[in-house]
Amino acid sequence: MRLWHYQIIRHLPRSQLLAQWREINSILKKRDRHILINYVYDYPEENLLRYANIVAGEMAARGFRIRSWDKYLSLVSRTDPAKVSALDRKNPFPNHHTDRYFIQCFFNLQEKFDRGQKDYDAKRYDDLARVAETMMERGMPL
Repeated sequence: MRLWHYQIIRHLPRSQLLAQWREINSILKKRDRHILINYVYDYPEENLLRYANIVAGEMAARGFRIRSWDKYLSLVSRTDPAKVSALDRKNPFPNHHTDRYFIQCFFNLQEKFDRGQKDYDAKRYDDLARVAETMMERGMPL
């Protein structure tokens, strides 16, 4: 289980993006616990919904049909949409989706690309690598 750094969502291969959507729905519905995602419970639910909207937006941009959209909306109907909108353009998990976490996610995806993950094309990976390189050049501590 993993919630990818929010700035990496647009660089995810298809399989990771779809898995991320399943992960979000599982967290919302079942309140899953796992060492890699437990931090989401330290934030108001609106933060997870903001993250979910980032993932859904990327899926829509790629032309994916979200079959579980109605289920998702029923899970989020209890939340004030204004609170979610207030998080637009902000890091939904500021104490956890740090530069360091971005680099950790990058190396995870780099390994997938290097091992030949079939749905991870060179352009998508190269775009992500340029972002990671810029972060490391500015002295981001590893």
